[in-house]
Amino acid sequence: MAKNLLIVESPAKAKTIGKYLGSDFEVKSSFGHIRDLEKEGMGIDIDNGFHPRYIVSEDKKKIVAALRAAAKSADEVWLATDEDREGEAISWHLCAVLKLDPATTKRIAFHEITKSAIQHAVKTPRTVDLNLVNAQQARRVLDRLVGFEVSPILWRKLSGGSSLSAGRVQSVAVRLIVERERAITGFKPESFFKTEGYFTTADIQGKPATFKAEGKKHSSQESALEFVRKCVDAEFAVEDIQVKPGKRSPAAPFTTSTLQQEASRKLGMSVSRTMRVAQSLYENGYITYMRTDSVNLSETALQQAKEMIHSHYGADYYQRRQYKTKSQGAQEAHEAIRPTNLNLQTIPVQDGQKLYELIWKRTIATQMADARLEKTTARIGISTIPGEYLAASGEVLKFEGFLKAYLEGRDEEDEEHQEGMLPPLQSGQKLPLEKLMAIQRFSRPEPRFTEASLVKKLEELGIGRPSTYAPTISTIQQRGYVEKRDREGTPRPYEVVLLKNKKVSAHQETEYVGAEKAKLFPTDLGMVVTDFLVQHFPQIMDYGFTANIENEFDGIASGKKVWNAVISQFYQPFHKKVEDTMDNADRVKGERELGIDPESGKPVFARLGRFGPMVQIGHPDDEEKPKFASVKRNQSIETITLEEALELFKLPFSLEDYDNKPVMIGVGRFGPYVKWGEQFISIPKGEDPLSVTQERAIEIIREKMEADAPIATYEGKPVTRGKGRFGPFIKWDDMFINVPRAYDFDHLSKEDINTLIAKKMEKEANRYILQFPEEKISVENGRWGPFIRVGKKMVNPGRKEDGEKYEAADFKGMSLEELKKMIGKIAPDMLKTKAPAKKKAASAKTRTTKKTVAKKRKA
Repeated sequence: MAKNLLIVESPAKAKTIGKYLGSDFEVKSSFGHIRDLEKEGMGIDIDNGFHPRYIVSEDKKKIVAALRAAAKSADEVWLATDEDREGEAISWHLCAVLKLDPATTKRIAFHEITKSAIQHAVKTPRTVDLNLVNAQQARRVLDRLVGFEVSPILWRKLSGGSSLSAGRVQSVAVRLIVERERAITGFKPESFFKTEGYFTTADIQGKPATFKAEGKKHSSQESALEFVRKCVDAEFAVEDIQVKPGKRSPAAPFTTSTLQQEASRKLGMSVSRTMRVAQSLYENGYITYMRTDSVNLSETALQQAKEMIHSHYGADYYQRRQYKTKSQGAQEAHEAIRPTNLNLQTIPVQDGQKLYELIWKRTIATQMADARLEKTTARIGISTIPGEYLAASGEVLKFEGFLKAYLEGRDEEDEEHQEGMLPPLQSGQKLPLEKLMAIQRFSRPEPRFTEASLVKKLEELGIGRPSTYAPTISTIQQRGYVEKRDREGTPRPYEVVLLKNKKVSAHQETEYVGAEKAKLFPTDLGMVVTDFLVQHFPQIMDYGFTANIENEFDGIASGKKVWNAVISQFYQPFHKKVEDTMDNADRVKGERELGIDPESGKPVFARLGRFGPMVQIGHPDDEEKPKFASVKRNQSIETITLEEALELFKLPFSLEDYDNKPVMIGVGRFGPYVKWGEQFISIPKGEDPLSVTQERAIEIIREKMEADAPIATYEGKPVTRGKGRFGPFIKWDDMFINVPRAYDFDHLSKEDINTLIAKKMEKEANRYILQFPEEKISVENGRWGPFIRVGKKMVNPGRKEDGEKYEAADFKGMSLEELKKMIGKIAPDMLKTKAPAKKKAASAKTRTTKKTVAKKRKA
């Protein structure tokens, strides 16, 4: 038995560290936090210094039992959780549960999981830092207080029930997105005319080269037209040329925030996925700790970078740099995110290679020389308009420097005009004009947030810390307050004034604007909740206050502030506001009157209903029941017009029968459709269902029939194909088989079809580990390991007593009674059968409920 037990929070981390320690150490994992606040009664004793009440969750009891047994057998227990507040808190909880003294238990920390770092940490242990623990505890308690006290108010005052919630950081993040959305919808673009002249002259090789020069902007088409007309007989000549040297310097090494932003720009990765992959890279020893505010690099890393740059690029490309952290609250790890070994350019982890390569290139670039540029600006005079000129600029890269390895990406709002090269020009040189254009352009609002730009904004405002960005952005989307989606562009006409061959003309062209990809849009629910919170809880929704709270946590972490005193100072006025709001605030309908329906003469409302945003004709207390229609996904109750709302009531509508089956056009959960008999056929994306005629409906039906026609047979049964939510598939004998990208879906051969069906049948044969059809109970192989199915319900078997995952072999030979006993422990409700309800009693109850609700609404 090993003399020392070392506990980490991740199994992958345990496996990696275990390789670096000798047989004297046994390395086990706590699988993250082992305790959390009780849910009953908030889990906080408010009257006694906000003392938190922690419990070991059900799914961690077996793990804790295994750790206790291992701790009793060991001579000494070491704690090696992550070196941040969350990791420190896990170590403290382990001390409490395993009956260890935090003042004497050895706690080791490291920024990277390498042999040298682990061995150094073992030689220099410390004890649990209670200041960091208290900072984490303060955050947890404050967030619980806000969530548990404000959320019930939302349940009472808004439609949406117990699915609504508030969060100290999450609600402020939603507010940022809501305010940006309103700024965009309320933005009135201003028109101006941009002048561009195109000239042709010889390049370095003597070949004709065309370049562009820009003039001043004009506020109106009349002004632009007047300017262009004055240029009809003008001669253009170079009046002045200026050549200035310039340089570009590399960006700092990655912090958590900048890694999330760059992975989004360059790899299209969400913030949460970036952190999952980075966590895996860290735990497997490939990169340093990935939750950090610091841009510092260790001497070891600086030396490795120097050697790598000298060998790969040459001595001219090397320039030692040590960056300083700008963030005042930098408090996590003390080094930037970098590879643990810069000599390793590729790793044997397919999912992590791209992110690792990004980190490697960024780190190397930080120690490389500046890129040297030469910027040329030419002023081109206009003979007919003294004092006015066109300016052409270009730049030449004289020395690549760090650009040879890496160029930082840019956000949409940071995009700059990219300058090309200019042909050789001389002062006094006359330039023949190809054409002169004045093009109408429009001012633009700030763009909607991406996940990356939201992280950047939160960091700028000092809201949250590295460990909070990913969960915050995931939570606001899971709650339904924010959606990440694309938006198609819309056509917009613009005017062009053209001078060519001494003739002036004006014409109109069309451009597509507003196309967006993976942007964050607030939902109507998110807007209504934000408005309510801003009105009644302005303090917790204030950006400055939220940022200041983070500074308070930093003060606790440094030992300068007492954690429960900070909480008390916040809680007393906050709780009074909660009581006042619960008692006196009006119920929020999120309702907006749009106008009068011309057919019925009744008012039309856009409002937030129980099942989401909707439009309504009439009042609930009218004699005739109101009409309802759901708004489209790209519509909002805040901006929808009366005309757009009335359009929604035109669906569904019927067309003439086709082939003796009724035809109807409607919109459902998965978008607009043609219903033919009992069959629902999706209308192609982007096509307006209201524009579907009888001829178009028949065309859609025929296309579907053609697509569903058998393309082959297998064992005498037809094979059809189609495209669903999860991509292209073939269907055979009620079995749906996904078609991988490696196959040409439109031209599947007989051999392809036979192979796909045979593989699916083989997979289905290996699907069941145990099966009891008469009881509708089975154990099946899943993507993440075995799972138990009871009817249509599925449950994860959890972990064994030693904390390890269940394998298929663990279920082999298990009887039905043994399996039921296991299910009873994990999810006892799965085996319960509900007695059939009496129809009359149920309907009576339903009627009573409806009457009660109606009375409440009238009141």
